[in-house]
Amino acid sequence: MDWMLLPYKRYVDFSGRSQRKEYWMFALFTMLVSLLIDGTLGGSWSVVMGLRHTPSMTGSLLGGFFALVNFLPSLAVTVRRLHDTDRSGWWFLILLVPIVGWVIWLWLMVSDGTPGANRFGEDPKGRGLYGVFN
Repeated sequence: MDWMLLPYKRYVDFSGRSQRKEYWMFALFTMLVSLLIDGTLGGSWSVVMGLRHTPSMTGSLLGGFFALVNFLPSLAVTVRRLHDTDRSGWWFLILLVPIVGWVIWLWLMVSDGTPGANRFGEDPKGRGLYGVFN
């Protein structure tokens, strides 16, 4: 559970590095909470999936509020994840390229970070020199 909530502790920290586990556990947490809010309170996705005919105001507002609260932590953890692969946070803009950009972005998010320190900080896995020479 700590991995899911770590990006909230580093809310607007765009410096440093984040490993895959932190990124994907946070993504899983936000997705599950969004589905829970939408499924129980009847947000917009319930209508798209055919579970309801009209969205409830409460579900839509709470879902929108949750998305707004998660915007900066999601952006920050994505930038730190890019830093872990020794890329600038500006690589986030690759998502603006249809299809190919999304495939590249997904590859960047699942690829392992650079072993040892890079220009953005120390290795979050703590591999140090051992990881460099192995």
